[in-house]
Amino acid sequence: MTEVADMPHDGGTRTPDRLRRLASRLLSGVTAQSDRLITEGLAQVDARKWHYAVLASLQEHGPGSQATLSRRTGIYRSDMVGVLNELAERELVERAPDPDDRRRNVITITAQGRRHLRRLDKVLDDLHDELLAPLTPAERDQFVLLLTRVLDHHARQAPHPPTS
Repeated sequence: MTEVADMPHDGGTRTPDRLRRLASRLLSGVTAQSDRLITEGLAQVDARKWHYAVLASLQEHGPGSQATLSRRTGIYRSDMVGVLNELAERELVERAPDPDDRRRNVITITAQGRRHLRRLDKVLDDLHDELLAPLTPAERDQFVLLLTRVLDHHARQAPHPPTS
């Protein structure tokens, strides 16, 4: 019988310990697992991560232009049109001409969009429970807090693109 100490802790791949001590490598591995889990889970309810990001932004911060939503969500402006087209086709958002600048649209979440967002919140809660299953609720909160601190630190350090 093999002792527990002899068993690999990485699914049998025998990754060198020095690699398993690198935070960047661990984060990359968790990111890959998270992306796969979230993408597949949202696909089962005919949604995508970008749908959720736009709906959450509109719910939390109110209506905005395509450019504003791009900045809020990190979705490239060139991709935002497609995301908004998908959401508008499903009647989850509405586009209306901006009264201050008729060249642009203001995007607003609809009542149906708010209901859909609540469903997606539940789906994502379940997916995150699966992703973070090895952690206790307190460890999950601490993990999110630490990741947020690291991300916020680097966001403050990053050069800001010029505004036009």
